[in-house]
Amino acid sequence: MSFPFSAVVGMADMRLALLLNAVSPAIGGVLVRGEKGTAKSTAVRALTAVLPPVAVVTGCRFVCDPAAPDPGCPDGPHDPGAPASARPARLVELPVGASEDRVVGSLDLERALTEGVKAFEPGLLAAAHRGVLYVDEVNLLHDHLVDLLLDAAAMGTAYVEREGVSVRHAARFLLVGTMNPEEGELRPQLLDRFGLTVEVAAPRDPAERAEVVRRRFAADADPAGFGAAWADDEAALAARIAEARARLPHVVLGDDALRQVTGVCAAFDVDGLRADLVTARAAIAHAAWSGRDAVTEDDVRVAARLALPHRRRRNPFDAPGLDDDTLEQALADARPEEPTDPEPDGDGDGPPPEGPAPDGTDGGEGGTGPTDPSSSGMGSDAPVPGPDTQASDPVPREAESEGGGDTASAPAPERAAAAPGDPFRTRRLEVPGIGAGAAGRRSRARSERGRVVGSTRPAGPVTRLHLVDTVLAAAPHQRARGRSGPGLRIAREDLRQAILEGREGNLVLFVVDASGSMGSRARMGAVKGAVLSLLLDAYQRRDKVGLITFRGGDAELALPPTWSVEAAAARLRDLPTGGRTPLAAGLLRAHEVLRVERVREPQRRALLVVVTDGRATGARGTDAVGQSHAAAGLLAATGTASVVVDCESGPVRLGLAATLGVHLGAQALRLEELAAETLAGTVRSLREVA
Repeated sequence: MSFPFSAVVGMADMRLALLLNAVSPAIGGVLVRGEKGTAKSTAVRALTAVLPPVAVVTGCRFVCDPAAPDPGCPDGPHDPGAPASARPARLVELPVGASEDRVVGSLDLERALTEGVKAFEPGLLAAAHRGVLYVDEVNLLHDHLVDLLLDAAAMGTAYVEREGVSVRHAARFLLVGTMNPEEGELRPQLLDRFGLTVEVAAPRDPAERAEVVRRRFAADADPAGFGAAWADDEAALAARIAEARARLPHVVLGDDALRQVTGVCAAFDVDGLRADLVTARAAIAHAAWSGRDAVTEDDVRVAARLALPHRRRRNPFDAPGLDDDTLEQALADARPEEPTDPEPDGDGDGPPPEGPAPDGTDGGEGGTGPTDPSSSGMGSDAPVPGPDTQASDPVPREAESEGGGDTASAPAPERAAAAPGDPFRTRRLEVPGIGAGAAGRRSRARSERGRVVGSTRPAGPVTRLHLVDTVLAAAPHQRARGRSGPGLRIAREDLRQAILEGREGNLVLFVVDASGSMGSRARMGAVKGAVLSLLLDAYQRRDKVGLITFRGGDAELALPPTWSVEAAAARLRDLPTGGRTPLAAGLLRAHEVLRVERVREPQRRALLVVVTDGRATGARGTDAVGQSHAAAGLLAATGTASVVVDCESGPVRLGLAATLGVHLGAQALRLEELAAETLAGTVRSLREVA
């Protein structure tokens, strides 16, 4: 038995967003962002218990509505008088590791080719039609599954195409995703498909936390009794949702309210017009939920706080959120002018002076109304600064101020964190060879998607038929099989599975020199800008990232391997510099981290990016350079793919980073060679010379 929705403590914004979508599924779903252990999944799974039942055509595997059956339903066509039945709304969970066939359904290609039968097994999209499709940890979903969700969410239809055999069916569902931002962000295309977004966090009030624990213990001890205790609240909530759904078509969105919707969206400079549509739909749903027949400014304010934060983002390092002052100003600017008393002093007969805009505290029963945005993260006006995407020269030309080699000089004093330089578009760094890791956009790999490079005999069902090789395998046996007509006679042993080559995501582990040898703040700022550019590239190529820094006497794992590029960028910005250069310690720490990751994810190949000028210093009497070369040889012996980014600048260069690259078996690039524009310019110059 699921936890009752009415029994969820706090989380007012999340509950309101889910309820508005229950009233009007056209809003487009909810994305719930928050730290682990905040009842995100509990609330989503509890929602279906208060949704109205769904009428379906009896026996239809695709949940057709008896009042308007899908004319293209694979189980149809359905007669207008077909028997119907009612069943509870369905919650379908999409696992992060699901296969494509499990999501969209599968065709039995063997039966289609050998028997001429179109046998189709529906997938999760068919099961979620007219219900709720829930994706936990949606930010970890593989790219090819994200593409399928984008297509279905955009068209309301799922297509299955296999070698000329095509099946389509309706797939309109309420998409709900939950995620922990620390594990990485969503692709912008999927992020925009969620109608509303909310930020959740565990309550800080001890009394409220105690109530959460109390209810959880009660539910675990006696699930049936706990559910019965909340049955009346659940029934009242379900009745209110049904009442709001019935009122929804009659709610009026007046011209004044529409101008406020579009004015707010324009004020926040959101992309496209989807934000305007979603905000308008959410405002109408909120008016219906609140028992009103016309949209008010309150409804627009609540809708904007839920529909716009994730649409303001310009790059993955920007934090979602809205500036409350900007929101209130936009609402005021779009507010219709009211006639005022011409008498300057006022005598009490004219209209009262306009006061501050209401704060939207009408949330309905159960505390599900909007709350102070500062309590939920919805109104944060201090987003993390994002990088400018324009290219710039990453390397200042100041002279070196510190000698190289193994020295016992006093360590450089620690400096405050330097601001990163402007990021730029980097050239693609990749792991050599062909891998078999999770789908991504960096290195070559055997993949579920990509170009066909060959075929093989399938060990199980055929999912990607190589038609040409199948025909070639069957052709020599046609006379022996008694073929007399135009069609081929194909047996099971003739079938060939296509081998596809695409791209995989890698683990990109950065080892960054933060010692005093990195020179001035301007130089370290350029280095941070270059690493920030590589982090942005890793985000776009769906890589995991990790960050090791070395300075002073040791190396630190500043960020264990994670999907959160944002966390890596934050650690990088706050990185101070100064002290000795324990290069060997940084490389040894990288060796240990990669050893653990190979055990944890054996198919995910790693790319080590060492950002340094190649200098190495240590305590008096130690051979710091020799130790760093020995550590590099240890990494090279494990087959680790590496790139050394040489940060040395100035008129005199010692070439120490290039020497380190030789011991690592790594490609060595100067800092300015990371930019894709530099590479393109070199190619153009060579063409002009030729």
